[in-house]
Amino acid sequence: MSVEEVVELLKQLQLKEAQLEGSLADYLKDARVTGGVLSLVFELPRPGLEDLIRSKVYDALKDRFEKLEVRFLQKGTPVASSPAFTRKQVPGVKHLVAVGSGKGGVGKSTVAVNLALALSRLGYRVGLLDADVYGPSVPTLMGLKGARVEVDEARRLVPVEKEGIKVLSIGFMLPSEDTPVIWRGPMLMRALMDFLFNTAWGELDYLIMDLPPGTGDVQITLAQHAKLDGSLVVTTPQDVALADVKKAVNMFKEVGVPVLGVVENMAYFKCPSDGKAYYIFGKGKVEEFARSYGLPLLGSIPVDPELSRASDEGRPVVLYYPESESAKAFMSLARALVEKTS
Repeated sequence: MSVEEVVELLKQLQLKEAQLEGSLADYLKDARVTGGVLSLVFELPRPGLEDLIRSKVYDALKDRFEKLEVRFLQKGTPVASSPAFTRKQVPGVKHLVAVGSGKGGVGKSTVAVNLALALSRLGYRVGLLDADVYGPSVPTLMGLKGARVEVDEARRLVPVEKEGIKVLSIGFMLPSEDTPVIWRGPMLMRALMDFLFNTAWGELDYLIMDLPPGTGDVQITLAQHAKLDGSLVVTTPQDVALADVKKAVNMFKEVGVPVLGVVENMAYFKCPSDGKAYYIFGKGKVEEFARSYGLPLLGSIPVDPELSRASDEGRPVVLYYPESESAKAFMSLARALVEKTS
């Protein structure tokens, strides 16, 4: 059910047994649907009605959602103070930006890594969090295979530093890169909260998070607990990728995370012989999609054999091939992100 449908249902639930006029919808102050979780905040018309309101809500909606969260405010209390929707700022981090995608294989992690390096080249203090716990690829892309995370005296995780960037990944904690992470939702959420709030990030201008593909627990957990400046959505021009990225954009909007813009990866191939750009997967599709959702196209990254080879070798193009077409595109993306967040 959407929030609108929930509100319509609440309009049908009366409080006549409490000698009150109107419906539950009249006392509803906030409602959010996050995945299969419905969170509601009611302002109490008078103390002592919590059980009555809660029972009516559960009877009407318990079969519609995986979980119901019902909280109450005393009359006149600001909704922002409700514990249901309190999002914390990561200590010391000015801008927290997520990089997501609707499906795997579109180069999301490559974009996150090179974006972080591009921001660092622009003079910003940058951190990179590999939140893709089921498929961590940041250690490979950053040339940090075999690196291990440490714990400081305050029992906080200490990120690995490379090229001035603070990097944290579940890959730094696994016995080998072949070790699978077999975690259920609660374990995943607890680890993610430690990565954000129990890590010695220090003072950062930007913390870039590489999310897992799709619309799952990680995105929902972030939306509920962390204060994000926004998200970047990565896609390729193929129709199958665009179909999935629509879901990602809608998911971010549904959980209240602003979408700062769209990044088109594998946008074109620039022939080294004649210098012409060839749009292998079609031209203008991503721009048209972004326009239809009222979003800016913040960057177009070309198909570059050197980018693929360098990534596998842990040599990000922004760092090792700064004059390449791909590196220049990532620098342009970084400048666009700075403009959006400033």
